[in-house]
Amino acid sequence: MSKNILYIGNKLAGKGRTVTTIDALGPLLQQEGFHLRYASSIQNVSARLLHMMRAIFLNRKWANYVLIDTYSTRNFWYAIIIGRLCKLLHINYIPILHGGNLPERLVKNPNALKTFIENAYRVVSPSDYLIDAFAKAGFQQLINIPNHIDLNQYSFKPRTVLRPKILWVRSFAEIYNPEMALEILEHLAVDYPDAKLCMIGPDKDGAMKSCVSIAVQKHLNVEFTGLLDKTDWIEMSQEYDVFINTSHFDNLPVSLIEVMALGLPVISTNVGGIPYLIDHGVNGFLVKPNQALEAAQWIRSLVGQDVDVKSVVQNARGDAEKFAWHKVKQSWLQLLKG
Repeated sequence: MSKNILYIGNKLAGKGRTVTTIDALGPLLQQEGFHLRYASSIQNVSARLLHMMRAIFLNRKWANYVLIDTYSTRNFWYAIIIGRLCKLLHINYIPILHGGNLPERLVKNPNALKTFIENAYRVVSPSDYLIDAFAKAGFQQLINIPNHIDLNQYSFKPRTVLRPKILWVRSFAEIYNPEMALEILEHLAVDYPDAKLCMIGPDKDGAMKSCVSIAVQKHLNVEFTGLLDKTDWIEMSQEYDVFINTSHFDNLPVSLIEVMALGLPVISTNVGGIPYLIDHGVNGFLVKPNQALEAAQWIRSLVGQDVDVKSVVQNARGDAEKFAWHKVKQSWLQLLKG
């Protein structure tokens, strides 16, 4: 018998926002025979929460499980409230932990998070980073089900001779520190006047406006594309040779897995769950947060062929293949058909 799933999250990809897990995982579960309903695509923050709560109430007898995308910033409280409502209505709920700063919530909001986790049917984490962090706080019940990609969408382009052409893909938000990308380019431009940065993603909190202003003031060669469909940015990625991730904190970003599959060498800040994915010098490179000069130096090393680029990108591709949906889906099937 097929199971019924109510998926709670910010389903806003159709409203000009970045695709998130609810947009990617939900349809794939439907393809596996599950019946899904979603909440919510409403943009207004308060109205979205009310819609989520209403969906829980209306589907209380229909849903076998409620999946709850759980982040560490403002949306953290959506998850807490929905979890409490599920508990009140005796519905099995499964948090999917995404927020790279959730360990900080263990300190700031221990009681709320403790109740949320302990009342859950199961708790899913895409990364060992959060599993380890929660285990240290006494929570042993987290299940690791990694983020996934459709490997067929990502054609591997081996890069051996690199140019200072840099790609950044993320929402423009303070937590992802997009201004660091501009600092990296500024350092590189000293030695490489033809250095270029492409920043792909929607504006989330006004950070894009600040970045555009900096780029204009400092005469930096930056292209701001805004949000692009996956197909479009994958095609554009063929024009670039290095990928940078500049986050202040992070979990297991799909964007890193995607560019590893594409053959772009990755330079990322060493935060949150990133070192659980990037093995420094083996399948990418790690730098300290806010250290733009350090990141620029690694790009110089890549362009100058001071490191074995071929080996790094091939190792990265091999690791990215572990996240293929045909492998990851077995864990979801085992969890949801149980």
